[in-house]
Amino acid sequence: MAAELELRAAIGCNGHIPCGLICHPNKEHILYPLGCSVVIQELGSKKQTFLRGHTSNVSCVVISRNGVYVASGQATFMGFKAEIILWDFQGKELLARLPLHKGEVIGLAFSPNNLYLVSLGGQDDGSVAVWSIDKREAICGSPASAHSAGHAAVLVCSNSRDDIFVTAGNGTVRVWELDLANRRIHPTECHMGLLKRVIQCIKMADDDNYFYVGTSSGDILKMNTKHRVMSDHGPKKQKFSMGVTTLLLLKTGDLIVGTGEGIVALCKGSNYKVMKKVQVKGAVTSLTRRGEGHQFFVGTSECQIYRIDYSAFKEELITACHSDAIHDIVFSPEMSDLFATCSKNDIRVWHTPESRELLRIVIPNVTCNAIEIMRDGKSIISAWNDGKIRAFTPETGRPMYVINHAHSLGVTAVAATRDCKRIVSGGGEGQVRVWEIGEKTQKLGEVLKEHLSAVSCIKIKKDDRECVTASLDGTCIIWDIVRFVRKQMFMANTLFKCVCYHPEEHQIITGGTNRQIGYWEVFDGSEVREVEGSVSGSINGMDITSDGAYFVTGGDDHLVKLWDYNQAAVTHVGVGHSGNITRLKICPGNKFIVSVSADGAILLWTYPTLH
Repeated sequence: MAAELELRAAIGCNGHIPCGLICHPNKEHILYPLGCSVVIQELGSKKQTFLRGHTSNVSCVVISRNGVYVASGQATFMGFKAEIILWDFQGKELLARLPLHKGEVIGLAFSPNNLYLVSLGGQDDGSVAVWSIDKREAICGSPASAHSAGHAAVLVCSNSRDDIFVTAGNGTVRVWELDLANRRIHPTECHMGLLKRVIQCIKMADDDNYFYVGTSSGDILKMNTKHRVMSDHGPKKQKFSMGVTTLLLLKTGDLIVGTGEGIVALCKGSNYKVMKKVQVKGAVTSLTRRGEGHQFFVGTSECQIYRIDYSAFKEELITACHSDAIHDIVFSPEMSDLFATCSKNDIRVWHTPESRELLRIVIPNVTCNAIEIMRDGKSIISAWNDGKIRAFTPETGRPMYVINHAHSLGVTAVAATRDCKRIVSGGGEGQVRVWEIGEKTQKLGEVLKEHLSAVSCIKIKKDDRECVTASLDGTCIIWDIVRFVRKQMFMANTLFKCVCYHPEEHQIITGGTNRQIGYWEVFDGSEVREVEGSVSGSINGMDITSDGAYFVTGGDDHLVKLWDYNQAAVTHVGVGHSGNITRLKICPGNKFIVSVSADGAILLWTYPTLH
């Protein structure tokens, strides 16, 4: 049996989930979803623990008022049941699985005394259910909105009574009462007068007399809980741009409003006049207060987490990560402390021990497919889908040079020689091009046309005299990059995604969509052995240790696997990703394994001590 890899840290959070970021009542921890897991992070030490148990992406998370229970719901595929999982916060363990809703759970709420958990299903389910926490079973359920109204999207429980909760959505606001004796829930429609609104967020006042809803039109409606009518709404003139996405009520009666434009505003409770505001990056998706509200946290759709002090009302960035799929990762040569990742719109440089972002290079509206750090450490070379190769300085991110029209269908792979004088690039059309890099000039040296489809990976031999290119046309070619001729070609019925030289450079290992890891002889191109690398899904990334004894693979099965090279057997498995792993690397000095995935997560694993 393979042992488990120890997960050291995770960089990433799913910022697209409404109210996904929550501060625990103990004021020490924040919780947020990342793929299939819920991350619990200590605010002081930044130490992370993970609640794992979902089979698909977490779609909502909620914490009970006393902080004892955590509940999270997931999104699955059509026709399957989406589970709700009830967790014990202190022991970080799974208490119960509650399957009922179809497709997706979009809202969860605990009753004030932890008697019940209320859940709301997504568009394809359309029902609301009440669960008994003691018995761990459903009490009753009902369609969430009338046929004439739109879908319900948000849910909140009363602050004093266990048997009352509110749902709201597209043109509908309903207050529900639980009749436990008959196992029924009875809704009352709230009247909004002539207003037609799509409701995006909801908050209940501490005394339960009123609840507030934020709308996509950019105004806030104040509803009377007892009489089920709207008492007032505002702001009347200057509405919030791009809608009110999240709300926070303060003890003073004032409101903190988060908008789709990325504004966090402090508003007067009486007339919704803005008193203070700050701008953050991305739409505000979560607002959560720490303790009594002297400090609060903001989560945005750009996957950034900010801390704001109420008195100063200034934002401070505490967590930042990729919000799109990450395509490549590379370590700085001979240094395990720095690595770079690339994604849509940007390249980021990270500090490994503290897992913190040091530098961000942003090029809007284009995607970076591959990166390489030159051995002299003076430049980061990047391949972009607009057909350009761009080089930046690693310290400041200043552009050094751009090679325009490097490839016609986007640059898909890039590698640099050890003497830093040449770059080998691969394109979406299948060409491999060698570029001569001078002090001030970048010249095309040679074009190697042989592949029929996109080049997915390039590795150069230590002596800079030959390189291997893997392509989606099912071939790997070894090129002589001095005489510019083909030396060897391997063919297999697969789309090759990754390739690695053994450090002694007599063998090559490959991975691709046929789920096999192939060992190939460099000398004559024969296949030495083939082992099954994954039970489901392609192998997208691999890397080998500097002594060649072990290598790692990752792919669409979401597992990081450490292999013994000679035995071709898995020694360790890392479970933690919830998206397809796109690339992974072993750091110089074999301290960590870093893997990146299509959901924007970067996971750092401790490299195991092997005999």
